[in-house]
Amino acid sequence: MSVTAQPLTIKVDAGTLEADLALPEAPRGIVVFAHGSGSSRRSPRNLYVASRLHLHGFGTLLFDLLTPREQRLDDRTRELRFDVPLLAARLRAATLALAADPSLPTWLGLFGASTGAAAALVAAAADPRAVGAVVSRGGRPDLAGDALESVRAPTLLIVGGDDTVVLGLNELALRRLTCTKELAVVPGATHLFEEPGALDDVCDHATAWFDRHCRARRSAASNDPQYIDDQE
Repeated sequence: MSVTAQPLTIKVDAGTLEADLALPEAPRGIVVFAHGSGSSRRSPRNLYVASRLHLHGFGTLLFDLLTPREQRLDDRTRELRFDVPLLAARLRAATLALAADPSLPTWLGLFGASTGAAAALVAAAADPRAVGAVVSRGGRPDLAGDALESVRAPTLLIVGGDDTVVLGLNELALRRLTCTKELAVVPGATHLFEEPGALDDVCDHATAWFDRHCRARRSAASNDPQYIDDQE
């Protein structure tokens, strides 16, 4: 499948965020990635998941959640990587930048890892009409706090079966979510899904979830004149 890649710059109050937008032919939607603590848009695991999403017709946006100056500060102090409200605001800035381009598809999914999962859930709660689905990979949804009850986007939590502490935190967060929700446990996988086949299982779960809910949103739009009017 042919995929077109292009760099983007996302403006925020503190400066600019570097981003990479990749689009297959006739994309059906775009999945925005929120990387985990201490990582970047070049996360090899997220890049692999993105490549699998391209095969299913989804575009992807991977971007740095911190400006270069903030990243240098965080490398020294580690104080920004757990600032979930800040990270969620950056994710919202990215989704607004995509929404401002009429040439891009309107369906958006969010894929978050580690602390990025909490940011994705907070962003989804803040703007429920903008987000079609959320997937968390080895995430910390518990860090989304009270925003969990306000999430309306269908949410899938993927956790390694041997990542016992994070699995427990995800089980607690799942109980607080009131949206369509599922917990997928990858047997034998640890936090980074480094075991043979583990990351492929993550991709299978994520692509199926985004596919299901992208189809559902399109079906609802085609059958509901009021919904169509609201989107124009």
